Amino acid sequence: MTNPEWFEDYTLGAQRETVGRTITETDIVLHAGQTGDFYPHHMDAEWCKTQEFGQRIAHGTLIFSVAVGMGAGAINPVAFTYGYDRIRFVRPVYIGDTLTVRIRVHDKRDYPKRPELGLVVERLEVVNQRQEVVLGCDHLLLVARRGQSRGDDQCV
Repeated sequence: MTNPEWFEDYTLGAQRETVGRTITETDIVLHAGQTGDFYPHHMDAEWCKTQEFGQRIAHGTLIFSVAVGMGAGAINPVAFTYGYDRIRFVRPVYIGDTLTVRIRVHDKRDYPKRPELGLVVERLEVVNQRQEVVLGCDHLLLVARRGQSRGDDQCV
């Protein structure tokens, strides 16, 4: 499903929240295989029992990618991701933790390199089942201004 949302349509403070998603052992094993990160913090349950944290910890990059996917909704053909800033892993995530993502329009401003676009900053907070923030970041979007696109509802 596509839904054009122009720069002018974004409202500061607007919020949305995702449904929950539980992190599984399969998530961790697949991510380790994809990234090559087989450190014992993620893969060795017995070793983790000897550490202060006591159990396997999900990869930060796994939690980041899951959170970004959870926040994706309808395709906006007049916007695209410009990147992520201020990524912070606040608390560990363990097998069995259920995550929810809260997304709030934090800022919007002119984009000086291309006046037909504006920059929208969405602040993401990933929380566990205890409502503790485990990850935070800013999602940067370049968004076409209404009437300034190429004429075919495409941003670039």
